[in-house]
Amino acid sequence: MMFDFSQKSALLLIFFLHGVMFTGLLVVQGIKHERQSSLWLAGFTLLCSLYIAPFMLGYAGWYTMKGYRQFLFYTPLQQLFLLGPVMYLYVRSLLNSQFRLRRIQYLHFIPAVAYLIYTVIIFVYDNLIVGSPYFYADGRDKDFATWYQLAGFISMFFYFALSLNYYRSFKKLAFQSVSYADSILHRWMERYLMAFLIMLTLRILFFVLNPEWGQFGNKFWYYLCFSLLLYYISLAGYIRAVQFISTTSLLPAPDFDFGNENLPAAVTAEPADSLQDIEHWKEKLETTMTTGKLYANPTLALPDISAALGVTPRLVSQLVNQGYGMNFNDYVNRHRTRAVIEKLKAGEHKTITLLAVAFECGFNSKSTFNRAFKKELGLTPREFVQKLS
Repeated sequence: MMFDFSQKSALLLIFFLHGVMFTGLLVVQGIKHERQSSLWLAGFTLLCSLYIAPFMLGYAGWYTMKGYRQFLFYTPLQQLFLLGPVMYLYVRSLLNSQFRLRRIQYLHFIPAVAYLIYTVIIFVYDNLIVGSPYFYADGRDKDFATWYQLAGFISMFFYFALSLNYYRSFKKLAFQSVSYADSILHRWMERYLMAFLIMLTLRILFFVLNPEWGQFGNKFWYYLCFSLLLYYISLAGYIRAVQFISTTSLLPAPDFDFGNENLPAAVTAEPADSLQDIEHWKEKLETTMTTGKLYANPTLALPDISAALGVTPRLVSQLVNQGYGMNFNDYVNRHRTRAVIEKLKAGEHKTITLLAVAFECGFNSKSTFNRAFKKELGLTPREFVQKLS
């Protein structure tokens, strides 16, 4: 098989093989651990690898050889209408472990299927009907047609916005409903979306700065930058998937309203006007939290408090928001921080580690503990201990 190992083709080949390799690893991991998110990330990695394939092969001389050129012309390697939907479905499946592809969501794939049918029609007409390159008489790969590239960019930007909005809604609901929001927010998701945004930005930047964008050879630097981002996404995404610990989500599926009314109802439902005497309910909430030390439960969630109070989760959330001016996650972490302070004043950190004290009070990670402590006191835990000394 012909492959001219020039500097450009060899460099892109390294990234292409890297993408294909991590695609396989993610597929194996997704099947083995039954994680849809790994399978969707594998699909995204494969599509990105195919995205750079025409230029890798073009720099390797394939567009100058008849048989190879025919393969590149009639094989839709750049699936621009698939990149966006697959990215969006990866975001949904990672943030919601209960996510399952429903029938209505197949509509996301209609543009990609339509483009595939379009390429099949071209192949059949040129090769089986007229027997000559009618559609390809201009000698240009249809994957690089202006209309397709522009439509593909719009599609990817649309799905990026959709994914970003989904993540923001998830983040808002997490802080309103569970006390361990930091551990389920998937900071990797923020980095992933940022990497995808950089991909789109580079596309615009190189198009504006490069007046000869239509020339094949002048696109190398863009595809090299794209390959570097592919390298980061596939490597970091795989590492994140390996480290991921499955946690049962208490959040409703994002297809529903991201409001507290969708949270599980408590055993007993109070009337809607039960919070008119808000000070009474604040006192009752404080007593429930401190007497039973509910904050020490590292997986404390809104339904746990609502069950203890005999009201709906919606009313507990309303009480915390209106009575304390904060979300549920911050409210519980405030109790945990104050409990840590009492233990530090009692000198318990002299017999066990500072982190062990934090874990006893309900924190489940060092980063969350440090962040909550500094937010409450304006000091880090170690600074506070030094101040005590």
